[in-house]
Amino acid sequence: MSAATQGSKPQALPAPRFFPAFSDTQEFFSMSFASDYLAQLERFAERGPLPRIRALHLPPTRPGSDGKGEFCALELDDGSLGLSYVLLDDTLERLRGGADGFGLAGADALTVARRYADAEGIEKTLGFAAANALTRCFYDRAGFRPNNSADSIGQLQPAAGERIGMIGLFMPLLGRIVEAGAQLTVVELRPELAGERDGYRVTLDAGELGGCSKVISTSTLLLNDTLDRMLACCQDARWFAMIGPSAGCLPDALFARGVTFLGGSWVDNRDDFVAALLSGESRGASASKYALSADNYPGFAALLARI
Repeated sequence: MSAATQGSKPQALPAPRFFPAFSDTQEFFSMSFASDYLAQLERFAERGPLPRIRALHLPPTRPGSDGKGEFCALELDDGSLGLSYVLLDDTLERLRGGADGFGLAGADALTVARRYADAEGIEKTLGFAAANALTRCFYDRAGFRPNNSADSIGQLQPAAGERIGMIGLFMPLLGRIVEAGAQLTVVELRPELAGERDGYRVTLDAGELGGCSKVISTSTLLLNDTLDRMLACCQDARWFAMIGPSAGCLPDALFARGVTFLGGSWVDNRDDFVAALLSGESRGASASKYALSADNYPGFAALLARI
């Protein structure tokens, strides 16, 4: 395990570098994360046949629940699972209404994954889940297992008086940041959440991320097309951590854009994970959180060479 996953203090990194060339994927670096991500999966597909889609797994309907943290899992024939957030707009409702009619069972996974780059709404969500499932397949074939994460707040190491930004209100993570005495600014899309709170404030203005030296963000940015806009608002940040189950993507294009830490979920037991998701129970016993940063990720080219 690298020092980056043992609770060590983040290095003083330069401000995020927006849209530089990749070191090992420069030939297809574009202005779209989705396009870059799919281009890597296309190269993976050139190495041999990929598994097809087996099923789409959805969380249950839970009356009276606010639905926080709901994710679907798209499964491939080899057991690889790709997760995607499903609470944007009416995505979950539409998935529940047509889960058996999307023609996913037996479909070519890469064809579905391409929807992430060229579709919108529910099709984009399904494409993202398929792309993340192919990423897990890629990691498995390359013999790569990311290090477990020992820090739920993305190695921010908050300090008294430090300005920290949060994109998306992570209620379980507020305590450590506020208790450290940091000045926390949370950017949200929901107007009803805006206002001063005990130890932090919630705003709808992403421009208030300017001046924050560290930022922790939801991976939902990868679905609602706000990634580059939010990164541009974080020009003063030397540490940008993106976390969440949806963060099961290849990180190269994110690191190139200024993300310094990617924290996702690694499914350790497929059967138990799917059963927990379908029942609405905790998935903690069947999955673990992992941490990727530039110092512990070999890079797409190096992993591709192993296949």
